[in-house]
Amino acid sequence: MNTIAIVQARMGSTRFPNKVMQLINGVPMIELLLARLADSEKITKIVLATSKDPRNQSLVDHVQSLGIQVYQGSEHDVLDRYYQVATQQEADTIVRITGDCPLVDSKIVDAAIAMFKENGVDYVSNVIPPTFPDGLDVEVFGYNALVQAWNNSTDSLEREHVTQYIQESNQFNKACLSHCEDLSQQRWTVDEPEDFEVIKNIFNHFSPNKNFGWLEVVKLSHDEPSIFIPNQHVCRNEGATMGTGQKLWKRAKSIIPGGNMLLSKRAEMFLPNQWPAYYSKASGCTVWDLDGKEFIDMSIMGVGTNILGYGNPEVDEAVQRAVTLGNMSTLNCPEEVALAEKLIEMHPWADMVRLARTGGEANAVAIRIARAASGKDNVAICGYHGWHDWYLSANIGSDESLDDHLLPGLEPKGVPQNLKGTVFPFHYNNFEELETIVRDHDIGVIKMEVSRNEGPQDNFLQKVRKLATDNNIVLVFDECTSGFRETFGGLHLKYGVDPDIALFGKALGNGYAITAIIGRREIMESAQSTFISSTFWTERIGPSAALKTLEVMEQTKSWELITNIGLDIRNKWQELADTHGLEIEHWGLPALTGFTFTGKNAIAYKTLITQEMLQSGYLAGNCVYACTAHTDEIIEGFFATLDPIFGLIKQCEEGLDVNKLLSGPICHSGFKRLN
Repeated sequence: MNTIAIVQARMGSTRFPNKVMQLINGVPMIELLLARLADSEKITKIVLATSKDPRNQSLVDHVQSLGIQVYQGSEHDVLDRYYQVATQQEADTIVRITGDCPLVDSKIVDAAIAMFKENGVDYVSNVIPPTFPDGLDVEVFGYNALVQAWNNSTDSLEREHVTQYIQESNQFNKACLSHCEDLSQQRWTVDEPEDFEVIKNIFNHFSPNKNFGWLEVVKLSHDEPSIFIPNQHVCRNEGATMGTGQKLWKRAKSIIPGGNMLLSKRAEMFLPNQWPAYYSKASGCTVWDLDGKEFIDMSIMGVGTNILGYGNPEVDEAVQRAVTLGNMSTLNCPEEVALAEKLIEMHPWADMVRLARTGGEANAVAIRIARAASGKDNVAICGYHGWHDWYLSANIGSDESLDDHLLPGLEPKGVPQNLKGTVFPFHYNNFEELETIVRDHDIGVIKMEVSRNEGPQDNFLQKVRKLATDNNIVLVFDECTSGFRETFGGLHLKYGVDPDIALFGKALGNGYAITAIIGRREIMESAQSTFISSTFWTERIGPSAALKTLEVMEQTKSWELITNIGLDIRNKWQELADTHGLEIEHWGLPALTGFTFTGKNAIAYKTLITQEMLQSGYLAGNCVYACTAHTDEIIEGFFATLDPIFGLIKQCEEGLDVNKLLSGPICHSGFKRLN
């Protein structure tokens, strides 16, 4: 019989790129695997099956230099690779070996082939159930079974994992090669850098012998267990249950502090261990993950950046035109002047504008200008204003000062201690608290969000304005989040209270980086008495995107649309809660609407919603940042899917353990360190 061993390998591993060509004592890992496999007495020929991805060229060249034939096919349809190789080689029997198992043992391979032939079955493996260490996996199947799998496998996972159709179908006769002792918890495969460390340790121990037996490795695990410690935290077949985004997120956390650049987008803030984490494309309110799965975004819509939906054609066209004309130059782009004039036109109280690219920058610029204008250091704040030293200094001496201002758990490590006593938080709608701070701490700047989770009561904003005026304090409104949600411009326009400085971000460029600081001339000119400057504040894309975004907003009255959408969503949440006898509390601006279940299990219930909605094709939790792409049809489908989940939560309120319904940990509710 013609028995062909097909070794699948590629360089584009999500969790550990280029792993198969990693060197062990100067020899690529794949070469060690092929050499060990070549000791088989029952294999007719070995073929490496990889993809046409250019990243695999070094792998192809090296394996061919060893005299081994290579086939290049689909990157993700690995089943097709096997079918093509088996057909070309006129194989009767196929042995499946994966390139991440360098300790493959030819004796186990031969035993599996012998069992396959002696029992006359269609499929033999040593993994159903597993008793051998993870990394000694071998599967043997006939050509006819492969053809049936190739013809009938339609699911992407079946095409990727080759034998899943054979394993799960009842039409095949199957057998399992087992060991007398269950050693399946030992991990000898290579999916993570920690796995590779263990494999290197093993080969180093036996060097220069490369063909040691697997039972010798078992003995080594008893004699020198420290060699095997680095990867003991990794679960068997973890990769088979993880999407590409989950794998990349796990890898990212090992090379990027915190995993990414924004706390609000961490997977742990949504659904630890299950959230797709990364997107391949986005349009309207639809997002596609790295595996091509489609999700309707009923969550934070880019953290509130895309009022007009993802990839708005008019805004994108303006950006593409800016790129064609050139994004940077020694000279300045005229669009920044046009944008400044437009913002002043929208806010008649303002006379001057500075532009930046991020909300944190805008907040830092505003504070610098305000302090320069007032001549005083001390700032009274209400709300969330970014990550810079000036803001986090409020937590020096007490890590809880900012807990009521959106994000609990922020530690001021790295913030100079001499900033202690310069920033004083006050609570929204608590005017007496602010009065006391102003009286006792020689405040030069009051900085606050116009509104976040509740509106002003008892003329709160008017009182703050008068207090600032009477005490020569610079009043700054942070509208990075609230801007363009309920009015064409700042939310302060709705309440008829003008600040000395206002700042805008997030929605200003519909997904492109642009922020603005606007203010009265006598305040803004203080920017000339200090140093505020940055190279990339002069690029063209941001102002071009903002100008077109403002134009489209004005034409469509987007602020009215998203406010009505948010109110509709809020009402439907309440209807669901009433239907199922649940108590919820609403919060946020209508266009940034959210709710919380009352009681101790609120975060667990939020996690459950995210988990179940994700399975149904929604990015969702307990808040929705509305955009103009959220149509009535989308909202109706969303609530039809959410309804039975509220019913499940009601069962939890009546005694069902919500933790038993969760497939992973509860999501984070504030800032936490990631391990």
